[in-house]
Amino acid sequence: MFLRKKPASKILDWLYPSICSLCECGLSEGKSLCNECASELPRIVTPFCDICSEPFDGQIDGDFDCPNCRRITFHFEFARAAMDRSDGMLGLVHGLKYGRQIHLARDLGALSAEAFSDPRFAIALEEKWLLVPVPLHWIRKRQRHFNQAEEIARELSKKTGLPLADLLYRSRKTPTQTRLTRKQRMENLKDAFAVRKSWRKKNPATSKEVPGVILVDDVFTTGSTVDACAKVLRKAGVPRVAVLTAMRG
Repeated sequence: MFLRKKPASKILDWLYPSICSLCECGLSEGKSLCNECASELPRIVTPFCDICSEPFDGQIDGDFDCPNCRRITFHFEFARAAMDRSDGMLGLVHGLKYGRQIHLARDLGALSAEAFSDPRFAIALEEKWLLVPVPLHWIRKRQRHFNQAEEIARELSKKTGLPLADLLYRSRKTPTQTRLTRKQRMENLKDAFAVRKSWRKKNPATSKEVPGVILVDDVFTTGSTVDACAKVLRKAGVPRVAVLTAMRG
């Protein structure tokens, strides 16, 4: 069965011909990534760390001491990235985050949604956990005009039916984490996030009965940012917190 293109899509394709963000081949229907390039992006597949999603070569039997998680207790249960680090994924993430190519959120959301194949997310889908994007400080969001984590989470909500919740806000502006060590990142993020009181007032019943939260971000590197968010959520009474990101940094 062939689906006919909507007139609006035909007009947009004619006015603004779309090309793949990676190979620049011609596209249609508002896509920004061709099927071939999307299929070639490296997925996170076993073996990988059950806690931080760091992939490893070979085979893991029995207990495994992940160098990223060694001697660290996170406030989230697990973090699952959909894609491994690659030039292609970095290009897409940076294009959205710094290049303001907001249309890339659609494809990054679709790629991120592949992480839901992890059986550990089954209970989240069943119980309708909240999708909560890692927030930007309002000054940075005003400069960027959007929050990349929120745009990815919005696409995930469309694909999964899970509710999107603006649960957290950044209570203070912090320097960029790019060149900081893990210890410096953790100190940098101290008291940087809080739960919105306005959300609790608007949703008094729901806020007390949240079964769990999936924190959504673009990249998981050391886990410092999502852990700071998870700590605040757990302190507010959220019983279970998991993390989903588009890429493992």
